[in-house]
Amino acid sequence: MHDMTARAEPRRLPTCPICGKPADAALKPFCSKRCADVDLNRWLSGAYVVAGPEQDDEDGTPSSGSAGDGT
Repeated sequence: MHDMTARAEPRRLPTCPICGKPADAALKPFCSKRCADVDLNRWLSGAYVVAGPEQDDEDGTPSSGSAGDGT
């Protein structure tokens, strides 16, 4: 009837995105508090950014750095 010889692929354990070690369920997706803190520091320091449309600064001038002097 059904071919029972087919094997399912083994489930891969998630790994820490910082160091590559197996992730700890309590700290998922990280393996340790240290790796979680490293990741948080990268977000807070601006090493990671989420792309989005350019926005004007609060004073209404474009944030692209142009002074609008025509040069």
